[in-house]
Amino acid sequence: MGLLPEGCIANVISFTTPRDACRLSSVSTVFKSAAESDAVWERFLPPDYPSLLSDAASSSSSSSSLHFSSKKELYFSLCHNPILIDEGKKSFSLDKQSGKKCYMISARDLLIVWGDTPTYWRWTSVPEARFPEVAELICVCWLEIRCKINTRSLSPRTLYAAYLVYKPTAGSYGFEYQPIDVSVGVVGSESQTRTVYLDAERGQRKRYQYPRRIGLFNRSRRQASMPKENDGCYPKERDDEWLEIELGDFLNKEDEDGELEMSVLEVAAGDWKGGLIIQGIEIRPKQGK
Repeated sequence: MGLLPEGCIANVISFTTPRDACRLSSVSTVFKSAAESDAVWERFLPPDYPSLLSDAASSSSSSSSLHFSSKKELYFSLCHNPILIDEGKKSFSLDKQSGKKCYMISARDLLIVWGDTPTYWRWTSVPEARFPEVAELICVCWLEIRCKINTRSLSPRTLYAAYLVYKPTAGSYGFEYQPIDVSVGVVGSESQTRTVYLDAERGQRKRYQYPRRIGLFNRSRRQASMPKENDGCYPKERDDEWLEIELGDFLNKEDEDGELEMSVLEVAAGDWKGGLIIQGIEIRPKQGK
């Protein structure tokens, strides 16, 4: 192998994975030079990355992250530093292990029922969010959040999962025992639906607050319907200290063409609830698949 031209070695490495390329760079100086070449890392970047960078460059808030000296540096920058696209309504990044596309749809790009009614929702900013605005739930009895993304925007032959990214406020209430219906599916096809709970402490939070109005279901009935702790229906804390709950997964095929719709619903019980900050819905490759 050491007798092969560097260009030939680089071409072989480009058919592996980003992780393999990093490992192969330790084999020898020739392998290191080949594994770090632009020819290799160009293959790991999505084909439409120039248009995505151009979109991001139109936003002055994200332009500072677009300076890079090599395609490898660009790759890892996109893994660790999501860029804002679509006039700041979405963020784009890469999955570090696979190079697959990841998106987060901001709260402003979600369809939130009553989202523009100050009595129910408030638009604000928080320093730890990646978007200029987040949606703060004040008080609703009808929770309905939806969004769509074109499947052509996603990486082909990839199993994706969608996640609601949020955090509770100090006065959060009404989610302790209340099941939430979530779904993921292509518009026009049958959606994958499951039940989750948005309370991170599974109804054992010390700062519990009772709703200001009496709901249609009493607490004992809701508590009896709660799933077991290990069934994966509760949120997890992310590295950025936000919470996320999986809405479902979706296999994006090679020739998939349609709109992927995600939803978060609690419209049946009629209980009042409030005190959540919604950052957005993230779509990324499902780990372990």
